[in-house]
Amino acid sequence: MTILNNDRGTVLIAAILILVLLTLLGITGIYTSTIEKSIAVNDQIYKMTFYVAEAGRTYVVANSDLYGPDNITPGSPVSFPLPSPAPAVPAMGSGLSFDGEVEYLEPGNVPPGFPFDTTWEAHFYKATSQGHGPRNAQVAIEVGFFRPQKLE
Repeated sequence: MTILNNDRGTVLIAAILILVLLTLLGITGIYTSTIEKSIAVNDQIYKMTFYVAEAGRTYVVANSDLYGPDNITPGSPVSFPLPSPAPAVPAMGSGLSFDGEVEYLEPGNVPPGFPFDTTWEAHFYKATSQGHGPRNAQVAIEVGFFRPQKLE
């Protein structure tokens, strides 16, 4: 019985296997980091677009023409931002903008807890602000509010 003393290629095979495993590990790491980067960018775009929509909501609060006595017809919303001479929308960066509408819903009683007596009524509104961002990102925010009105 002869034993072959032929183990000279085992180190080469072991080295190749280790290189293949390290290559697979490197490819997996690159793939994972690419996915993580994509998730982070998408989250950043969503947040920017959300805050632009929030800026639209703040724009409504600052422009009482949108919910004043001229807007008390149900079913006929007023769009914003208003055309000139209203204050311009501040520059928010490239590809970021907002728009929306304020809709008068109905008159009613002033909600409890507000310091108004029975000589006041409430005019209820719904504001929808849409933020537009990069990569066609869109976020819509809807808020309900009322404006007190003294009864005549």
